Amino acid sequence: MNVELDPTNRKILSELVANARIPISELARKVGLSKTPVALRIRQMEEMGLITGYRANLSPLQLGLTHVAYMQIRLEDTRQKALERFNTEIRKIPEVEECYMIAGGFDYLVKVRSRNMSEFRKIMAEQISALPHISSTASFVAMEAVVEQDFSLS
Repeated sequence: MNVELDPTNRKILSELVANARIPISELARKVGLSKTPVALRIRQMEEMGLITGYRANLSPLQLGLTHVAYMQIRLEDTRQKALERFNTEIRKIPEVEECYMIAGGFDYLVKVRSRNMSEFRKIMAEQISALPHISSTASFVAMEAVVEQDFSLS
């Protein structure tokens, strides 16, 4: 489903992405409407599934999670049941920040965030390598985050 957004809804979403805790009265002032229509638009976008929730963004660096590694994972079996089982199991590893099924020379691209190389090695050995249907992995350690951002409409 593709949603067409009018300029007012785009502005509302941009403001909410910048500050999800903005009071409705301030948001209404910024978009040039009264509180009731703004609240109605927000509720409609929530019901449509366009707004999926509100959350606090934590700083991984302040939490000591400074080590980022990307992994290419190739599976020995890519039939639907094997993919579903792998997907279910990798979701259980809290250090896996992102996981994408990839069309190309490997099957999954996984972002793992940990405190250091030693912790990453333990996650690799005890959790990721134990996942079902893995035939091979390759790891790449990030040296510096050049761009790291949440999704926005701009």
